[in-house]
Amino acid sequence: MALPIGGKAPDFTLKRKTADGVVDVRLSDNFGQRNTVILFFPLAFTGVCTREMCDLSGGLAAYENLNAAVYAISVDSPFAQEAWAQKERITLPLLSDLNKKTAEAYDTLLHDLLGLGSVSARAAFVVDKNGLIRYSEQTPTPKDLPNFAAIQQVLKTL
Repeated sequence: MALPIGGKAPDFTLKRKTADGVVDVRLSDNFGQRNTVILFFPLAFTGVCTREMCDLSGGLAAYENLNAAVYAISVDSPFAQEAWAQKERITLPLLSDLNKKTAEAYDTLLHDLLGLGSVSARAAFVVDKNGLIRYSEQTPTPKDLPNFAAIQQVLKTL
């Protein structure tokens, strides 16, 4: 079950592969500046995850216009995420939670998905500029997508 609305979002520092190498991305760097949409997804190179990230890449400007950064987090390595992003033309930042500590902190870790081991559930959070969770959703199954209309509606009120 994902963390509840109203609480302080757990800060994180995760790795992202860029053209300049592997860099750190810290949630708290957005505090005081912009809102953040955090999307947990199970695994790169899977059908539903690919559809979700490709759709979001095509609509990223809508979130930027609402003063929101969007981060997608999985337990994949940053190198696998980058290969997937290049193959599928995914443009939103993909962050690696290889040690699964961020998924644990957000209470979205599935301890065994199809016998593959621990991965993140599909979940979405909106964290406001003050670091408070303003939207929280864990989908019923990894095949279900978050309610992106509801996410954008919450962002419009911030």
